[in-house]
Amino acid sequence: MKYMCLIYGDEAKHPQPGTPEMGQLMQDYMAFTKDIQEKSVMVAGDPLQPVATATTVRVRGGKTDTTDGPFAETKEQLGGYYILECKDLDEAIAYAARIPTAASGSIEVRPIMVFD
Repeated sequence: MKYMCLIYGDEAKHPQPGTPEMGQLMQDYMAFTKDIQEKSVMVAGDPLQPVATATTVRVRGGKTDTTDGPFAETKEQLGGYYILECKDLDEAIAYAARIPTAASGSIEVRPIMVFD
């Protein structure tokens, strides 16, 4: 079964590019990603640009309206995702717990709906 792991963290507390902390975080992500690729668990995954680059789209009464920024005001922002192929939710949770941002943010694990 496929699971999407949505990675949430506070951008204001995220390590800044060029710092040793960011270097370590990137090494941790690269090691995790390499491991799940080698185990053929990873289906897809990408980091996202900062939340300031987001555009929210709504259609009301046939009119398209766009707003700069994310849909909801939150303390944590969606920063990226992995799609994993796992045997069950327990395995997906075990992998999600290894995503580096789990130590400072949160990982939402959701099964991907399959249509026959």
